[in-house]
Amino acid sequence: MIPRIKHIEPRDNFTLYIVFDDNKSVIYDVKDDINTIPSYHNLMTVHGLFKNVQLDESRTCVFWNDEIDLPSDILYEYGTPY
Repeated sequence: MIPRIKHIEPRDNFTLYIVFDDNKSVIYDVKDDINTIPSYHNLMTVHGLFKNVQLDESRTCVFWNDEIDLPSDILYEYGTPY
């Protein structure tokens, strides 16, 4: 089953605080993605973009624009429990 996101909150230092429907909460560090995926670099260089994270209608993906998104299963599996 694909985990659904209940709450997402951008935090300092390019991290996301995420709560899933099963009440698991994680901190996901986006810096590794920013440093390895060229399109993600804009999250660091475009003022205010990181703080404008959005949740899609299905609640299975967070996104910033048409080129930058993260699926909930990646966030669920690789986020640090909080």
